[in-house]
Amino acid sequence: MPSFQSLLGRWLLLSGTSLFSGIFLGLWLDSTLQPAGAQRAGLWLLALLPGALILLLGAALERRLLTPLRHLQVQLARLAANPDATRDFAPEGWLRPLTADFERLRDGWREDRQALHNAAEQGAHKALQIRHELEAVLQVLHTPLLLCDQHQRLLLFNPAAEQLFAQSPALGLGRRLSELLPLPGLQDALQDLPRDGRARQLLLPWGQHWLRCDLRRVAANQGEALITLQDSTAQQAADQRWHAPLAHLLPDLRRRSASLVSSSEVLASGQATPELQGRLETIVREESQALGALVDQLARHFDSLQQDPGLLQDTWSNDLWSALSERLQRQQLELLAIGIPAWLRSDGPALLELLCRLLGQLHEATGERRFEAELRLGNQRVYLDLIWPGQPIDQGRIARWLQQPLTDASAFPCLLDVLRRHDSDCWSLADEDGLHARLRLPLPALERVGAPPKARQTRPEFHDFSIADLPPPDAELGARPLGQLEMVVFDTETTGLELRQGDTLVSIGACRIINGRLLAQEAYDQLINPGRPMPPQSTQIHGLGDSDVAEAPPAAVVLPQFRDFVGHAVLVAHNAAFDLLAINLHAQTAGVSFEMPVLDTLLLSRALDPTLEGHGLDALAERFQLSFAPGTRHSALGDARVTAELLLQLLPRLQARGVHSLEQALQFQASGQRGRTAP
Repeated sequence: MPSFQSLLGRWLLLSGTSLFSGIFLGLWLDSTLQPAGAQRAGLWLLALLPGALILLLGAALERRLLTPLRHLQVQLARLAANPDATRDFAPEGWLRPLTADFERLRDGWREDRQALHNAAEQGAHKALQIRHELEAVLQVLHTPLLLCDQHQRLLLFNPAAEQLFAQSPALGLGRRLSELLPLPGLQDALQDLPRDGRARQLLLPWGQHWLRCDLRRVAANQGEALITLQDSTAQQAADQRWHAPLAHLLPDLRRRSASLVSSSEVLASGQATPELQGRLETIVREESQALGALVDQLARHFDSLQQDPGLLQDTWSNDLWSALSERLQRQQLELLAIGIPAWLRSDGPALLELLCRLLGQLHEATGERRFEAELRLGNQRVYLDLIWPGQPIDQGRIARWLQQPLTDASAFPCLLDVLRRHDSDCWSLADEDGLHARLRLPLPALERVGAPPKARQTRPEFHDFSIADLPPPDAELGARPLGQLEMVVFDTETTGLELRQGDTLVSIGACRIINGRLLAQEAYDQLINPGRPMPPQSTQIHGLGDSDVAEAPPAAVVLPQFRDFVGHAVLVAHNAAFDLLAINLHAQTAGVSFEMPVLDTLLLSRALDPTLEGHGLDALAERFQLSFAPGTRHSALGDARVTAELLLQLLPRLQARGVHSLEQALQFQASGQRGRTAP
């Protein structure tokens, strides 16, 4: 059906032409024939009748047929995208007799969907229960774990892996393992894993770290591989510190022991000459002294093993205070953490037991049950202070406390050994207010910025086994079905619309679609410092001002991160030409390129409904009744998510028109572009 504007124009043109032709004809006949009375009225009636009839007939057609047809088109589009859409455009005008048939089709479709939904719910109930059990286990596993398919795409990762790769945007379902861990040795090992499930161990460098990887092929599957990881950097450093001295001592010990044994055997045989006996006795004496010195060195190395800083782990002070408060409840003691939290290095279990013991001793010495704890930053050290109202404890009593065993079950180690392990000491001092005193323990500091990532409150999406059913990543991308594409839907906010005249990026937001599902946890949202003042008219649109982006990184820093987030996905945007221009203006400077295929929901909508007006994001969101939280629009991430929801609404309609693959979708959206530019 032609567009409304085209029909309206043709109707007005035809009506106007007919009316003016009738007027000219009437004037000519009136001047030529000069009729009078009823003849003149009849002449003018006949001259104007065709134009009037066309005008009235067009108005009737518009009211009774064309408007109902457009409403029916909108309703059918909604029904194709979402069978639960409201029925605010029921058949009307000359199409009103279709109401019963339309409702029957709608109700039949809904009944079929409900039947399918019920069957799916029943079938999925058991799978959901297994999924919850699996997620519960994965949530408490402290070992980072990755599961990838035969094409090395991530099917599953656990919260411990999220912590390990917290700084990497390449961790995500469907992402390739090579993006997360670009280690050729790991890729080769995965390809050659034994089919019988036997494990392989690898020690691989990863930036400044060493990762101990345990790889095994999952039995009864289609080639999935399970990878467990352990950051063994500290362990490797500790091993090197102890292996080197032992490697130096042991050969000397063996050589001197062998010399001592040989000399002793000759002396014991009684066959040595007096001269040889004297030389052997000298050898025995010298080797015994050397052996004793080596044993002393070995003992010192063993003692220092207990103080090895390589055994210390990064610890967030708030985590330490929380664990300590729980343990103190058994002793009916209370601890209030004050001050600014910070990172430190500690042997967590031993330090917790040490603090429990010290607080117990402080309670006996002062009678207090409520203590405060504070961490103060020093010069490459942090000072852990236990505070109570009263006077300091004398150093002699503290020294006796430190000689006590750490646990009741064993006399070794003592509290002092734990302090030595942290290269620390312990003393008491008075506060400046004269009312409080504190017990101070200097501990190794750690240069970290900010608190550790907060635990997610909602259940994260950390597994999707259906990814393994996707075609191989090296297959022809264009032939891949739309429902199996990995797509990154993105949107940008800028300082204005004149990108080629100096307007630039102020934020990028993106979300990911895999297997036709919008992943709630897979999102990218980054402010960008534009390097120029923010125009007030732009602030009115996206709400971002100069102060909001003052501390944000520039586009040259953000775009490589965004490129890592995109990975091998297909890009999607609404009016993609504008957003692509916004990022490509800075892409070369940032050293990245966005060469992947791009789907444009604006062009797809125009190609689907060329006769309908209004293909802006707001109009389409209203047409397809998309729901989103108030206040989430007109931000980059908010608009990206609305665009993603819109795309998911368009996919069934594309399939209904035979558009199933990416290549077909690109050709189809090109028809929307041609329709826009056609005269």
